[in-house]
Amino acid sequence: MRALTLRRLSYAALVAALAQIVFGAIVRISGSGMGCGNHWPKCYGRWFPPFDQPTLVIEWTHRLIAALLLVALAALAAAAFAQRGTPGVGGRGGVLRASLLGLVMWPAQALLGAITVWLGNVWYATVGHWLLAATLLAALAAAVMRAGGLGGGSAVRERGSERAARGTLAGAAIALITILFGGLTATYPGANMSCLGFPLCRGGPGPGLTGQHIQITHRVLALLLVLHVFGLLIGVTRRREASVVVRGLWIAAGLLVAQVVVAATMVEFQLPPAVRSLHQAVGVLIWLTLFSVAYLARLASRDHAMLAAAPATDGAHRPFAPSVEVGR
Repeated sequence: MRALTLRRLSYAALVAALAQIVFGAIVRISGSGMGCGNHWPKCYGRWFPPFDQPTLVIEWTHRLIAALLLVALAALAAAAFAQRGTPGVGGRGGVLRASLLGLVMWPAQALLGAITVWLGNVWYATVGHWLLAATLLAALAAAVMRAGGLGGGSAVRERGSERAARGTLAGAAIALITILFGGLTATYPGANMSCLGFPLCRGGPGPGLTGQHIQITHRVLALLLVLHVFGLLIGVTRRREASVVVRGLWIAAGLLVAQVVVAATMVEFQLPPAVRSLHQAVGVLIWLTLFSVAYLARLASRDHAMLAAAPATDGAHRPFAPSVEVGR
C-alpha cells in the first residue's frame, strides 16, 4: 500500500509539472505574460482579482497550477522521507533524493518567474524560466521511475546495453536543445513569423542574429532529432534491447511525426495561437519521453548487472517496489 501511495504521489507531481510547463507555453503564445501587470505573486495586488480580462485569467491560472505543484512536491517529499528506510526510497538512486531535488527547484523556478515579470517578460528571462521548468519535469520523471512507474519497475529486470544508454541520452540532449530553440523562436522578437514556409524559409536569412537564423537552427535540430530517434529505433529493435526502451522510442517516434504535421500545418496555414500552443505541448512531451527512455536504458544497462551481483538485502539503487511490472 505504501508503494502505491508513493507512486501515485510521484505521478501527481509529474502531471502538475507537465500542466504548468504546457500552460506556460499558452501564456507566452497568447501574450499573457503580463496579464497580472508587474505584480508577483499577486495579480494587480490581489490574490483573487476580477477575472474580466482573458490575459489575466490565463496568467492567474498558470500561477495557480504552480501553487498546486508546490503542494504535490511537498506531499511527495514528505511521503518519501517517511519511508526513507525502505530499499529504493532513501539513499543513492532513491525516490527521496529526486523528490527533494524537485522541491528545492520549485522556489528557484518561482523566483525566475518573478524576475521574468519584473523585467517585462523579456525573451531571455522567459527562455531561462522554461528551461528550469523542463529540468524540474525531468527530475520528477526520474522520481516516478524510481518509484516503479513509467516502466521503471520493468527496466531493472531487462537486459540493455551501454550503446543503447548512450544513444538515448544523446537523443534526450538533442531534444532539450531543440525545444529550447523552439521556446526561443516563440519569444525572440519577430522570430515566430520570420519563416513563412515549411520546411524551408521563403527568402534567405538576413545578417546577424535574426529570427530566421533561430527558426532555421530550430528546424535543423528537429531534423537531426527525427533521424537520430528513427535510427535508434531500428538499432534497438535489431539488437533486441529492453522492451521498455523499444516501446518508449516508438512513442517518441510517433510524437515526432505528429510534431512535424502540426508544425507544417501551423506555418503554412498561419493557424491561431491555440494550435501554436499545441506545437509546444507536443515538444514538451517529446522531451519528457526521450528523457524517460534514456533513464530506462540506463537502468536496464547498469542495474541489471548490479542486481545480479548485489546481495538480496541491498536494494538502495533499485526502483521502489521492483516486483511490480509497469509499462507492460
